[in-house]
Amino acid sequence: MKDKIKVLFICLGNICRSPAAQGAFENLLKKRNLDHMFEVDSCGTSGYHDGELPDPRTRKVALQHGIQLTHKSRKLQSKDLHYFDYLIVMDNNNYNDVLSLTNDEALINKIYKFGKFRSDKGPDIVPDPYYGSEKDFEKVQELVENCSIGFLDYLGV
Repeated sequence: MKDKIKVLFICLGNICRSPAAQGAFENLLKKRNLDHMFEVDSCGTSGYHDGELPDPRTRKVALQHGIQLTHKSRKLQSKDLHYFDYLIVMDNNNYNDVLSLTNDEALINKIYKFGKFRSDKGPDIVPDPYYGSEKDFEKVQELVENCSIGFLDYLGV
């Protein structure tokens, strides 16, 4: 049996964007009967919210899209860089934070900005909705769902 493709979604606190991305990607995998081929997780570059559920606004919007988020926040660990095949960050700060943990070219080549996979070829970041309105959380949910499709297409699975 082929090894699972291991994907880690990363944002700052692991309570808004990365759990939304994880949920959207896992939901897409289930819909396409591909979930058995993947191991998916999410984390934050900071430990501000370790052990917490995603932000209530993130959970509410995801649930409106049929996605229940139960992941508990955790901080990125150096072993994650080696374990996961794809390190999917949400913005430039996340990219630079992950990049600062290694100078190994093979690990650096695993880091992708999730917005790179959006269908409208807009900015390659997923904006942080934390200080915004529920509408901002909705936009992020729609964006991570769109990027999930693009990422899966990129993988050619």
